[in-house]
Amino acid sequence: MSELTYLEAGRLALAEEMRRDPLVWVVGEDLGRGGVFGQYRGLAAEFGPDRISDAPISEAAILGAAVGAAMMGTRPVVEMRFSDFALCAMDELVNQAAKARFMFGGQTRVPLVVREPIGMWRSSAAQHSQSLEAWYAHVPGLVVACPATPACNKGLLKAAIRCDDPVVYMEHKGLWPMEGEVPDDPDFTVPFGEARLVAEGGEATIVAWSAAVHVAADAAQTLAADGIWVDLIDLRTLWPWDESTVRRSVRKTGRLLVAHEAVTVAGFGAEIVATIAEAEAASLRAPPRRLGSPRAPVAYAPTAEAALHVTAEMIAGAVREMVQGAPR
Repeated sequence: MSELTYLEAGRLALAEEMRRDPLVWVVGEDLGRGGVFGQYRGLAAEFGPDRISDAPISEAAILGAAVGAAMMGTRPVVEMRFSDFALCAMDELVNQAAKARFMFGGQTRVPLVVREPIGMWRSSAAQHSQSLEAWYAHVPGLVVACPATPACNKGLLKAAIRCDDPVVYMEHKGLWPMEGEVPDDPDFTVPFGEARLVAEGGEATIVAWSAAVHVAADAAQTLAADGIWVDLIDLRTLWPWDESTVRRSVRKTGRLLVAHEAVTVAGFGAEIVATIAEAEAASLRAPPRRLGSPRAPVAYAPTAEAALHVTAEMIAGAVREMVQGAPR
């Protein structure tokens, strides 16, 4: 094990996969200087401009070229800089990459990774702060990954690069400096669709992903100090998502709270709540709940941005209400 930041773990995963497989290459803006956040620093010197390919400022051209290259047998990793900017290439991703395998009857695949940094971060304002993971989870043909820890960032990115289907890979900008233990094994991967149990208890189930996992972990500690012990589940991937683990936990606790940074309206929390309400109605001791951001653009002002965050206090308060309410 090595102590690495979230950013370093992703960079190591990419470097290891590029050394392992000469068909892996990267395309995007600002790669020659290491990427916007430094997540590609040093890779151009090792792999050269043919495999760390700087592109002009055209997300549609970048992703369109990568889709074609993937269909021809290479494994492109596309850097979109911010998830917001990837919206300029939605046709290439949603109408081409996601559907090619189906439309060609399995004769072609699109082994493509689209890295889209997400989340509110240091007053990045309305066009650089969105969490749009629910958009992609809605699209058949796409895998959606949202790592929350350095170890998961290494393992999920390696799994994404090895995957034969297009993967939307969403790293939270606020997690770049986070440190944690990361396996040194170059073949370490995190399987898609397998959640991580962060904390264990019998009073309620909290489901989160990406940076919200750490907010929920703070809430779980606060609740434990009050004698309320919860299962905290880090989904890690939204599609496929680990429905069986969540259902198993809810059968034990009888209560479900989903917390995410994305806008609550039509967020992926709604999918989880609806699934559990339909499949585990007999197990529920309280109505399942979700917490997310209000349906509002993210402001530049730090105070206004802060008003949109789901906090540990909000999560702990919601769990207390569920646990202390009248039983069914």
